[in-house]
Amino acid sequence: MPRSETSDRPTLTAVFYPTPSGSPSPELGQFTRVDAHDMPAGYRGLLAHDGHMTVTMELCHLSKVDVEVLDRRMADDGKHYSRKILLRTPPTESSPQGRVVQFGIARMNLDCYPPEVREEVLSERTPLGRVLISHGLLMKVRLLTLWRIEPGPDLCRVLELDKPTTVYGRTAMIDIDGEPVIELLEISAPLNSP
Repeated sequence: MPRSETSDRPTLTAVFYPTPSGSPSPELGQFTRVDAHDMPAGYRGLLAHDGHMTVTMELCHLSKVDVEVLDRRMADDGKHYSRKILLRTPPTESSPQGRVVQFGIARMNLDCYPPEVREEVLSERTPLGRVLISHGLLMKVRLLTLWRIEPGPDLCRVLELDKPTTVYGRTAMIDIDGEPVIELLEISAPLNSP
């Protein structure tokens, strides 16, 4: 993982969306950096902060969220782990699989976790934010960049969009004990009233 103050979004997304030229993948979408004041208010409140998105999504949607791991990669060194995920609300009668509220990519250094945290993260049963909070790790979430995203075919598919709809996201870093450990791309599903 890069030990920098800023997220290298192209390198982070290339873990799951590689392109021969290294340019952004059209499968994921077109990203444009935005300032918080250029975002619709609903997305601004959801994304422009230094908090955990698991907690924020649960407050926004008035529901616990569950994680669905779509894909994962373990580096040859056995300590760098990346995963592509969805956060969903629990199933209901009207939404038997639950409603997708967030797409994300996380890249992390597992050597920075105590063994029980590493084991729980790799079990892929609990959203990352909830794991870190429940273990009381000394951590800090840092918002790095806000994005307006014109979704490509794969992002439309995973967000369950009938047609391409502008969405918003962010890159963030989670420091544990003062060290940058987790690099994140977090993209909100469309909000009903942005």
